[in-house]
Amino acid sequence: METEPAPIRVVLVDDEVLIRAGLSLLLAAEPGIEVVGEAADGRSGVEAVILVRPDVVVMDLRMPGTDGTEATRILNSDDFAAEHGGPPAVLVLTTFSDDDQVGQAVKAGAAGFLLKNSAPQILAAAIRALARGDGWLDPAVTRGLLKQFTRDHRDPPVPMERGPAAADLGRLSLREQEVLAAMAAGMKNSQIAEQLFLSEATVKSHVHRILTKLGLTDRSQAVALAFRGGLVQPPRG
Repeated sequence: METEPAPIRVVLVDDEVLIRAGLSLLLAAEPGIEVVGEAADGRSGVEAVILVRPDVVVMDLRMPGTDGTEATRILNSDDFAAEHGGPPAVLVLTTFSDDDQVGQAVKAGAAGFLLKNSAPQILAAAIRALARGDGWLDPAVTRGLLKQFTRDHRDPPVPMERGPAAADLGRLSLREQEVLAAMAAGMKNSQIAEQLFLSEATVKSHVHRILTKLGLTDRSQAVALAFRGGLVQPPRG
């Protein structure tokens, strides 16, 4: 007789009690997901992670004291890994106004980004993706990251080895960069189409143009270039 897989263990970190309660209630209805801890700030969130060892942390960014970005940085630090083992995957909850903070969370090691007004099934899908070791990028968040990427790299003090890759990515349109970021998150064409509200045929066309513009032959090369050029950061967890 086959045993059922262990549930995905989740810690919720948000300074608003009602939001934590709502998220907990939503996730309680999802099979295979179990909320095992809650915290009202980043420092308490780190302590909860140490105590219950979750698979995924759903992390708000704006909190008093230790915010979500700093908590994510602590969880992904070498010191934390040495003392407590590998970090959980961090799913950041954000709003349209959080573009700069999202960029900082990327650098801190967050593995996924989701808008706070997303549908419950999207939240569950994102948690399951992170638990599998994949990333998750909400299309609206991706657009914000790309705007910041463009701004930050206008006069970039980047190492020489990253310069050519970043310059190559500049050949792509904003939509093509969105598609490439989704590819780097591990999404298939059908998933990219759903996330970006495009037809699958349109996504295939974008992928073809991406490869053509970059002079590449397959998706894996394009994804590698996305990482080297700083478009996306490899997820940790």
